[in-house]
Amino acid sequence: MDKFRMIFQFLQSNQESFMNGICGIMALASAQMYSAFDFNCPCLPHYNLAYGLGILLVPPFILFLLGFVLNNNISMLAEEWRRPQGQRGKDPAVLRYMFCSMAQRAMIAPVVWISVTLLDGKCITCAFCISVPMETLGNASHPSLSQEEMKRVLARIPCKEIYDGQEFIDNELAIRYLRCISQALGWCFVLLMTTLAFLVRSLRPCFTQAAFLKSRYWSHYIDIERKLFDEMCAEHARSFAKVCIQQFFEGMSTDLAATQCHPPRKSPVDAGEAAEKLLGITDRSTMNVALKSWHRCKPPLNLYSPVLLSSNGWVGEKQPPKQPQKEMAVYYSWV
Repeated sequence: MDKFRMIFQFLQSNQESFMNGICGIMALASAQMYSAFDFNCPCLPHYNLAYGLGILLVPPFILFLLGFVLNNNISMLAEEWRRPQGQRGKDPAVLRYMFCSMAQRAMIAPVVWISVTLLDGKCITCAFCISVPMETLGNASHPSLSQEEMKRVLARIPCKEIYDGQEFIDNELAIRYLRCISQALGWCFVLLMTTLAFLVRSLRPCFTQAAFLKSRYWSHYIDIERKLFDEMCAEHARSFAKVCIQQFFEGMSTDLAATQCHPPRKSPVDAGEAAEKLLGITDRSTMNVALKSWHRCKPPLNLYSPVLLSSNGWVGEKQPPKQPQKEMAVYYSWV
């Protein structure tokens, strides 16, 4: 159990590297999924386009959403975006930076899927086989077939076992033509994504270095603050439960001592230590108020302004300083 706890703490401390590894694994998994996928074109005029574009676009969208789901910061981003203004303002630049960082990682697997699909060429061949230029590649002047029948014949180009239009256009020629276009689109897509990633990762900090550093710092602060708050809540809950259980058993021992005339045992020494960790919050209603106040109006990010917790939430009003006793004595002597 300790080994699993150490691994979990290591993953929490190296969350960015862990998420990069998860995105890389998802990218490799998407390529393996496509290679293991059994692509079967329907070879029907009204279904080829929907099937081909569906295989090209629907799995990347699912992988994109899955990249957000596997990212732990998505809940933190949603919480920061939906929380009330309170005593602490919300910076849209920080929210945009967090969303862009998660989107960049989530786009790796969809980009790999689209690239592999286009370079393979099966989807484009199935989707656009009806659009083969018969004027340049085949015989378009066949008098015995109508336009609808010609489309039905061309829709069977990806299915070599049922294709029966060799007199119009050669099956292998049409497949090579469409696959060449698909591979050209695939390499253009790879070049576009690589160039875009280079611009985002390299040139953006050069133009807005101050804003980039500010957004990066406060996004890390929000993440660390949330983790520390969870740890403090867990520690407080543990101490609160420990004190409640100790008081229960002390009450039980007192009752047993009263009935059986045995002296009650002394409470353990660490009961006071657990009570000190409660920080004055010793009942359920006060804890609920504190948690609600933390969500509604977080304290301002100013370490030198006193922040008090009232029944309505966090209050940042400064209290008047207390005068020393010596100064008060001098004042009354003059009066």
